[in-house]
Amino acid sequence: MIIKKAGIADIEIIRSLVFKIWPSAYSAILSEAQIRYMLDLLYNADELKQQFQSHTYQYVIGYQKNIPIAFAAYHIFNDDGLKCKLDKIYILPQQQKTGFGKQLLLYVLKEAKQENTISLTLNVNRYNKALDFYVKMGFKIIKEEDIDIGNGYFMNDYVMEMKIS
Repeated sequence: MIIKKAGIADIEIIRSLVFKIWPSAYSAILSEAQIRYMLDLLYNADELKQQFQSHTYQYVIGYQKNIPIAFAAYHIFNDDGLKCKLDKIYILPQQQKTGFGKQLLLYVLKEAKQENTISLTLNVNRYNKALDFYVKMGFKIIKEEDIDIGNGYFMNDYVMEMKIS
C-alpha cells in the first residue's frame, strides 16, 4: 500500500470509501438510520472541505495499485503535553486483515513521533470489532465516553491511548 497525504481535491475519494466501508463496519452495532445520519453529519462534502480548510485534520489515503482502499485522519493537540489523536481509520472490507490497517496506523504513529507527541489517542465504539486490533497494536482503554451527536443518537466509545516513546 502507498500512503499519500490528501487534500480538498480528494474529498470525493474519501466520501466514496466511507460510504462503502461504514455499512459493513457498523451495521451489526448501529441502526441503518443512525449510520445514514452520521454519514451525512460527518462526511458531507462541506464538512470535509471545512476540515481541510481549517487544517484541523490531516487526511491520508492508502492506495493499492493506484486504487484507493483506505484512509485515516488525525490531528495534533496540546492537552498537558503534545498529543496526537487518530480521528478516523477505515479500510475497505475486502482489504481488511491484510496488514493495511497496521500500515496506516504506523504511518500516523511516525507522523506523531516527528511532532514529539507523548501519546496517540483514539475513540472506538465499545462494540466495534476493531477494538481487538487496537489492543493488539498496544492501545489501552483509559475511559468510556457517551457522546451525544444529536437526533437522539450517541456514540458509545472507549477512549484508548498508546504512549509514544
